[in-house]
Parts: sequence; C-alpha cells; structure tokens
Amino acid sequence: MGKIRAMTGNTAAYTGAALCRPDLIAAYPITPQSSVVEGLAGLVYNGKLDARFVQVESEHSAMSVVQGTAAAGGRVFTATSAQGLALMYEPYFRMSTLRIPMVMAIATREMTSPETIWSGQQDAMSVRDAGWIQMFCESNQEILDMMIQAYRITEDERVHIPVNVCYDGFYSSHLMEGLEVPTQEAVDAFLPAHNGCAYLDPGHPQALDPLTPGELMMHYRKSHLDAMQSALDVIDEVDAEFYKAFGRSYGGCIEEYLCNDADVVLITVGGMSGTGKDAVDAARENGIRAGLIKLRFVRPFPAFRITNALKGKRAFAVVDRSVCFGWNAGPMYMETCAALADASDEYCHFSAIGGLGGADLSFEHMLSCIEKLEQAKSKPGAKETLWLMND
Repeated sequence: MGKIRAMTGNTAAYTGAALCRPDLIAAYPITPQSSVVEGLAGLVYNGKLDARFVQVESEHSAMSVVQGTAAAGGRVFTATSAQGLALMYEPYFRMSTLRIPMVMAIATREMTSPETIWSGQQDAMSVRDAGWIQMFCESNQEILDMMIQAYRITEDERVHIPVNVCYDGFYSSHLMEGLEVPTQEAVDAFLPAHNGCAYLDPGHPQALDPLTPGELMMHYRKSHLDAMQSALDVIDEVDAEFYKAFGRSYGGCIEEYLCNDADVVLITVGGMSGTGKDAVDAARENGIRAGLIKLRFVRPFPAFRITNALKGKRAFAVVDRSVCFGWNAGPMYMETCAALADASDEYCHFSAIGGLGGADLSFEHMLSCIEKLEQAKSKPGAKETLWLMND
C-alpha cells in the first residue's frame, strides 16, 4: 500500500516518471506542461533522483537529446504540449520509426491559431500517425499509473515503440486529486531495470539511420505496424499485471462503463469521461439504457475491442475534443466508423465536438448527446455533427 497524497496531474506525471528511474530527462518549458520538468529538476538537484537532467534550448533539442541517450540504451523521459510538440516533430517521427523505447507526457492543448493556450486535444491528435503509441488519461491516478505501465509497454520486446501519456491541459495538469503513490520497491518489482536497446556502442561503431532503399523501407514499415498490433495484447497484459501488483485496473485499451445492457453508448477520450459517466448515471435514472466506452488508447486503435463493445447496441456518439479538418467531424468518430466499416450502417451514430480552446464540456452537453441518441436510435445511419456549444 502506497501513500495517499493530493497531487495535480503534472505532479502525478513527474512522480510516476521518477518512480521509473530514468537515466536522463530533457527539459524545455511550455504551458501547461512546464511543472512536469520543473518537478523532475527539483528531484534531481535535491539528490532525490539519480538521473542526468539536461536543459535544452528548444523542444526539437529535447527530443534529439533523449533520442541519443535512448539509442545508447538509456531509459529517458521528457514532456511537452502544443507548439512544442509541433517544433519537435522531425525527431519525434524519427524516434518512433527507429523503434526506440521511451515515454513522453503530453499535457494536451489546443493548437494555434486563433491564438490560445487553453485545453484541447488537437496537438496529440494531430500527430497520431507519427508512429507513437498514444493513450489518454481520465484521472490524476491514471496519469501516475500509466507512466509506470508505459515503460513496461514500450520496453517489451514485442513492441519497442515510444509511448505518449496524454492528459488534458489545465483540467488535469493543474487541478488536484487524491491518489495513491506506490512505493519505490513495488515499482521496482513491477518494472525491471532497463536492459536498453543499445544501437550505439563505442566498442562496435555503426551507422544509425543510414539512407534506406524502398524495398527495405517496406520491411521496416510492415514490422512497425505488426508491432503496433502486438502492442494491443501487451497493453491488456500489462494492465492485468498492474492490477495484481497494485490493485488498480483500467480495462486495457478501452474501459466499458454500464455497457452490458445499453441501447445507446457514448465514446469518450480523456478527462471528459468522468462527466460522461455522470451523464450515463443520470440517463439511467430517467429510464434510458445508456453506457460509455472510454477510448484509452488511440494508437494502436483498438478496433476489435470497440466493435465487440458496440455489438447489440442501437446507437453511439463519439465525443471529440479536437476536429478532423478533412471532415465535418471529430477524428475518433471517423476512426470508430472506419473500425465498424459497413456495420456502421446498423447503428444510429453521430460525431459530437466540444471543449475546444478550453471551453467546458459539461454534464449538460453529455446528457444532450445521450438524449439525442435515445430519440434517434430507431433510425440507423449517420446523423449531423453535434457541436457542443453554449448559446
């Protein structure tokens, strides 16, 4: 049993990262992530964490520094948000396609422009096809726990793909919740010492990432996608092992809430899920058989789990805190429809978009989605996108 403490999401993130004993942390501040690396700096400089702390001049450099250390076999960590994530895109893409294990936190934020620093999930959603594993947290406890699970996932030999632990900027990053902090001994038992994935060795010099011909590139990409699919099993396995060690399970790739007998289902991502569950409870009190699926991992997309969870349901809505610019819909709605393929015609379904730029995603918004599903559930097919905006 660990200690019960009150923590912001950012404190939970750096506490979880520190428990995993990283060898190196690269740091560059950006709102609302800054206190993650500030907290780790304090632990290092006060002698509470045995790690190298490198202050860099940009997010591009932050990813480049951790990339070199991880390629030499070290366990590494960094964190960012929004424009910082955009600036590091080149080495960010290289990190995943070189299959180098690491964990990076993203305190998600709306992307400029119009100018904003407030909450949204557009930054992380915009890089979901850069080859990283991406998961989204609902609570501060989940943020801390997923830091620990993320290192187990990324360092698994069947995976070797870096992991983003994403959580809502400001709503999660700066607000406090009570949570249990595992002991260092318990984390050490769950997360073995990192044996490394040492591509760089002075004793055996070699070129890393040389110019690659197309036929070999085809093999690299296929192996990456195969590992992404293997990660679906690893994620569920690690969640089950975490439950045995710490008594907390999150369901693996998705969490199902009151879905067994549901007619209508909300699909949510990140911190909005708690509000969605409250709306489900209220709807059931009013005689609506509602349920909720929390989409915890968006990469790899858990298509099989989603389609199974929706079997026998009549209607669903996916609530996105970001937009898909190619469609008048949210990105996770489009991915859910793609996973269902032709079977999507069997359901009444629509995309719901809200919470952009720090706007509130309220209980009333969630309940309105459920009520719209209930009203339309007898009419299968796609409905018009619902924009969750206050008048």
